[in-house]
Amino acid sequence: MRDPLVLGFDTSASHCGAALLLGGQCLARRHENMDRGQAERLIPMLTEILDEAGMDWRDLDAVGVGVGPGNFTGIRISVSAARGLALGLGVPAFGVTLLEAVAHSIDRPTLSCIDGHRGMGYFQRHGFGDPAPFMALPADLDGISEPNLRCVGSLAERTAGHLGATWCPAPQFDPACTIARIAFERQCAGWPAKRPVPLYLRAPDAAPPARKPPKILS
Repeated sequence: MRDPLVLGFDTSASHCGAALLLGGQCLARRHENMDRGQAERLIPMLTEILDEAGMDWRDLDAVGVGVGPGNFTGIRISVSAARGLALGLGVPAFGVTLLEAVAHSIDRPTLSCIDGHRGMGYFQRHGFGDPAPFMALPADLDGISEPNLRCVGSLAERTAGHLGATWCPAPQFDPACTIARIAFERQCAGWPAKRPVPLYLRAPDAAPPARKPPKILS
């Protein structure tokens, strides 16, 4: 019996990324920076890395998908694709947050710190009982510092300076590859399969229409 084959992908930010792991070893990966077009690029990219590895969709044992936080539309693209693949192939799909991914393999206690734009950040503590992710200004994080705390992620240096903590870049951080690796570990550990759910910490930027819609007469 061969090792599990796991496909991971992510479009939660200005990129489209995918990775294919067999037994925890990466067979193929792609990462393309893009502000738009992820919906059209994702499935062809997944097909490309399967072809590169000489694998077929039916060979997959599990799917890992980035569920955010990040771009509202991008998250929906990946999560919808993961749900469809899981249903169509009869394999489990594991949702992985970028806050989990960026802190993967970093010694605890760790604070994931990802840029949320407009001065805000996305944060999650690991090694503190792992409370839920949250969004905040870095200046509002007083009181969560712990001895030997490590900050990691795109806002790590700034946040560590405010908290008096240490910071470190995520080693060779590839979102899709790390998501696939976490999904592989969960598959091997027998985690229950649940439908991936988007992690939205910020309201969508789309503004409501200025005028009320016309009233439909019955």
